[in-house]
Amino acid sequence: MGLAAPWSIAFFGRVPLVSERDSGRILEIDDEVGTRVVATVDGVDGTGEGGLLGIAVRQRHLYAYYTGGSENRIARYPITGTAGSLALGRGETILRGIPSATYHNGGRIAFGPDGMLYATTGDAGRPGLAQEHASLAGKILRMTPTGAVPADNPFPGSLVYSLGHRNSQGIGWSADGRMFASEFGADAEDELNQIEAGKNYGWPAVEGRQRGDRAPEYTDPLITWPTDEASPSGIAVVGGAVVIANLRGERLRVVPLNDTATSADRYAGEFGRLRDVVVTPGGELWVLTNNTDGRGTPGAGDDRIVRVTVDGAR
Repeated sequence: MGLAAPWSIAFFGRVPLVSERDSGRILEIDDEVGTRVVATVDGVDGTGEGGLLGIAVRQRHLYAYYTGGSENRIARYPITGTAGSLALGRGETILRGIPSATYHNGGRIAFGPDGMLYATTGDAGRPGLAQEHASLAGKILRMTPTGAVPADNPFPGSLVYSLGHRNSQGIGWSADGRMFASEFGADAEDELNQIEAGKNYGWPAVEGRQRGDRAPEYTDPLITWPTDEASPSGIAVVGGAVVIANLRGERLRVVPLNDTATSADRYAGEFGRLRDVVVTPGGELWVLTNNTDGRGTPGAGDDRIVRVTVDGAR
């Protein structure tokens, strides 16, 4: 398919859209004609792990999380046209001032079942920010579609929904309303967490599970993996499982919802680095590879979208 450092997939109706991190492009994907450029997001700085990261669609707006200058921002753009001729109108920044750095920018955005927009932010290479309530770094944020603070957020007047995160890049919800997030550890344990309003997930005091004397103010992950076997990015919650795309681990991981302390590997080493996994409007499971980001070994046609099937994710 020839995508260049793709990062996220979202759907406008049944039309798939892909973000490219370095180029700042939003691409429309078509099985017959391939890709076409819908728009290029202005001001994107693709240095390091920054750039155009997560995208989401609500009604006739595309939302984009991107690095620009010395910050990460969230903007929304009206979508015009129809399949094959989509375009974006003038953008409106709904949130700015999220700390950015060469590494740990977070970047996943998604609308929850409550209609609110959630965003994962990294610690921007300054671990202490993850514990500072006044900072937007190292958090999961919750906001209205226009960027305002919902009245029922856990901390009055704050967009912060949960804190103590190092670098989360995947969020999703099960049919019963549970929220899950994947998170990169430092050099020991990567995590899958169940996210609850106002909870503190421990970074930088804790990486992975607490050991020895436990601190009750911190919430442990559901399950962890060695960092050299994981690097969990996008997730999809489908059927009876959380499905996780792994970069360094080059595999999908499947965590059953009825036994979240266990996981199974699928497609290990078959497609290289995996950045995102989504359920299409038609119920298929798609995986976005990420071999052209400077850390992988591109194969023929990389980067690309791969249709997969996974036992338990139905």
